[in-house]
Amino acid sequence: MARPDSGTRADRAADPERMIAEARKAFFVMFALLAIVWLVQLANSADHYALSRDHGVVSGDLGTLPGILSAPLLHWSWAHIESNSGPLFVFGFLAAYRGVARFLGLSLLVAVTSGLTVWLFESGGVDTVGASGLIFGYFGYVVVRGLFDRHLIDTLIGVVMAASFAYMLTVTVPGTPGVSWLGHLGGLGGGLLGAWLFRDRHPRQTATPTPPATPGTPAPRAAQPSTTDNPRADLHKELGDLGLL
Repeated sequence: MARPDSGTRADRAADPERMIAEARKAFFVMFALLAIVWLVQLANSADHYALSRDHGVVSGDLGTLPGILSAPLLHWSWAHIESNSGPLFVFGFLAAYRGVARFLGLSLLVAVTSGLTVWLFESGGVDTVGASGLIFGYFGYVVVRGLFDRHLIDTLIGVVMAASFAYMLTVTVPGTPGVSWLGHLGGLGGGLLGAWLFRDRHPRQTATPTPPATPGTPAPRAAQPSTTDNPRADLHKELGDLGLL
């Protein structure tokens, strides 16, 4: 007969394996995304940036609404794409390593909130392209995800990212010439919203009532209280996943 805690131990052993598998998928997804962005840049540069002119987002122009989905893949120069590539990969990987399917939904949400913010509020008929809206969305998601999921490791990652890259928030307000602060702000808002919409929703566990004993049978063990909502138990589980317990 299996020990009562054998399932729990098996689940704990599987958690790091699942995390590593998802991290591996996240790495290849971000590598593929970055490769697509650079291949598009090659074609765009060879055509004198016609793709950026034809598939960007222009405020109030109904014909450019589909550009909300294409603009994050386009850039205006090699310097533009080089400055975006590193942050895109780092924040994208951190946003994706807990689940690629959730990451794809987050990416769509951030692209829409960033693009719509530009389309609704940008002035001067500026044609806006670039992956920076995605970058700010992933950044916002990574910073607060652990709080919504009540996940220790993700919370620590969020604190480190917030402390290390808080300066990025200076380009989510007016004042930097040649930068779409509205796209940044819209992306950041989409990332924060995504952290709430795509949060983990673990069902609460309750103790099973102990049935009354019948004559001639051994008394059953008392039901153990649930530790699902116990912060100390969550901490122990996180440390166990890291091999520290």
